[in-house]
Amino acid sequence: MMTFNYVLNKIKNPDDIKDIKASYEYANSKLSGIMRKNGDTEISHCLEVANILIDLNVDKETIICAILHSVLDFNDIDEKEIVENFSLETYKIIFSLSKINNLEMVDDSESAALYLRKVMVGLSEDVRVLFIKLADRLHNMRTFDAISTERQKKVANETLSVLVPIAHRLGINSIKSELENLCLYYLKPDVYNDILEKLNATVDSLNNYLIEMQESICDLLNENEIKFEIKGRVKSVYSIYNKLSAGKKWDDIYDILALRIFVDKESDCYAVVGLIHSKFRPIPSRFKDYIAVPKENMYQSLHTTVFGPGGKFYEIQIRTYEMDEIAEKGIASHWSYKEKGAKKIQTYMEQKLEIYRSIIENSENDTDEVFNEVVGSNILGNLMYVFTPKGDVIELPEDATPIDFAYRVHSKVGDTMTGTIVNDIMVSINTPLHDGDICKILTNPNSTPSKEWLNIVKTTQAKDKIKAYFSKIDKQNYIERGKNILEKELRKRKIPQNMVTSQENLKLILKELKLKDLDDLYFSIGSYKYTVTHIVNIIIPKEETNTIKKNINIKSGSDILIDGKVNILTHLAKCCNPVKGDEIVGVITKNDGISVHQKNCVNVINSDEKMVSASWIENVHNDYICSIKITLSSNKNKLSDIIAKISIPKVYIISIETIDEINYLVKIKVEDNSYIDLVIKNVNKLRYVKDVKRV
Repeated sequence: MMTFNYVLNKIKNPDDIKDIKASYEYANSKLSGIMRKNGDTEISHCLEVANILIDLNVDKETIICAILHSVLDFNDIDEKEIVENFSLETYKIIFSLSKINNLEMVDDSESAALYLRKVMVGLSEDVRVLFIKLADRLHNMRTFDAISTERQKKVANETLSVLVPIAHRLGINSIKSELENLCLYYLKPDVYNDILEKLNATVDSLNNYLIEMQESICDLLNENEIKFEIKGRVKSVYSIYNKLSAGKKWDDIYDILALRIFVDKESDCYAVVGLIHSKFRPIPSRFKDYIAVPKENMYQSLHTTVFGPGGKFYEIQIRTYEMDEIAEKGIASHWSYKEKGAKKIQTYMEQKLEIYRSIIENSENDTDEVFNEVVGSNILGNLMYVFTPKGDVIELPEDATPIDFAYRVHSKVGDTMTGTIVNDIMVSINTPLHDGDICKILTNPNSTPSKEWLNIVKTTQAKDKIKAYFSKIDKQNYIERGKNILEKELRKRKIPQNMVTSQENLKLILKELKLKDLDDLYFSIGSYKYTVTHIVNIIIPKEETNTIKKNINIKSGSDILIDGKVNILTHLAKCCNPVKGDEIVGVITKNDGISVHQKNCVNVINSDEKMVSASWIENVHNDYICSIKITLSSNKNKLSDIIAKISIPKVYIISIETIDEINYLVKIKVEDNSYIDLVIKNVNKLRYVKDVKRV
């Protein structure tokens, strides 16, 4: 079993030792006596995870969180305790990990989607959550013998579909490759063992040729006084499995045995490949320059395949030592470093992570099916590289269109796009692009996007930018409408326009409503967020305001203004149960007055009925009923804990309905929607809560 002294001896920075030691002492006390199914202690597992990450040269905080990552799973520890002993940053990372770990992926699509959501949220919030999760999964799969075959297969499927692609995106090849092999071993043991047997036989038969080739290259490079190091490499079992699955025969796999050459400088890489090509005949179609055009995970290397001794094919990879560090350890090894090279990698990956965050945030309210599709195509799916006419590389998912390309270049390029030329041929803007295409976008400053493009583009980024364009246009329409409503209503009331627009009064209104400027005020009126009465009440004399408010309280039993008027017959729609603080709108019904809905209610969006503006009267206080759906990770959790989280001041539980073993519908009574948000936040703090939402 792993010991702390072994881990401690691998810490390179002496300044980190004190904090790492404190994390071990804390974790050891919290995990004392807890054993894993294979007979190891839980604390030794945490140290194994830390050890894997230390080999990736991660920062101190990642090592600390790796050692602590199990403490929340086995103890009732609150945020305050972790923050007092370590930091808020530490708590956030291990809490995210605990949420992921409590969502064991099962066969049903809902649970699978929830697992994927939690993993992707972890990626978007702090990439170190995924560093630790990958190392945790790797050690778990190394010690899988003690669990059932069924469980082995489930975890292997989950790993292959979610975690392996993430390891690839983060460039952590050492973990990715081992996870792939382990997944194949547990999913298809017969296939794995068959390939391994053939691979060992092939290595034995070709080893002498490989040694001869290696010696020949060493002589060549020494003659030309190039400083280098050379190693042999055997292709992984899973990589061979992929080639065979794609229809290749064993004898057609050129790179089962390969050589890897390491040099100090980038220029030496090209010098080495030139010398090798001068002595051994290359296969042109097999030459790849990933130095000039790095892969999406920052991988850089030169790949070439040549004819060598024995008439065999030999794949040779040539890279600098720094490139090899990135190829094997990915961004994990540079995440907190401050040297020049690391900063470049951090900037690149931060840009990629920002795209991931945008995709995840904008897909938050999507159905599970849509979320899986979006994440699958934009983050976990296969990527291609398309070039601008100047040679810049644009990374896109497979089957992306020129419109996706244009918006990836810049939103202005996408907004003014008129056509596209791909590989010197004019093509339609909905033509799928391919890896290696050279794409030129034709623009016109007077052109605008089409809403039809939303049905064509493949990337979430392009969809968001197209929607943003039309949202901006719609906003301008709301501003114009709001201005007209205000001017018309002020004329009707015989109130001077400058009563609202004068510098002093406008400043007062904007401050009261937390708005930015006059256009923002017009927009709020035009979108029915505020009524003209609401605006006027801010700037009329205080005594008159109080009189109006008093009259509203006395004359109206309602807490809602309709078109700025009180005493209108209203009722709250049962389909969406609006609560004070929600954005609302009134729908005129034939026999039942005004039905008040949330603005985003599906029945409002699809309704042809006439609508009127509606707003809440601030000083009228009523109680409102709404429902919260809570989904747990298993049926073994305490309902009493959930009730405790909901039972806060001014929140009253009316009923709790059991939908099934893990789903509950809780009906509560509150004063406004801020209490609903607080309840959801509180319940979400429980590690075994999969999902909680207002319904």
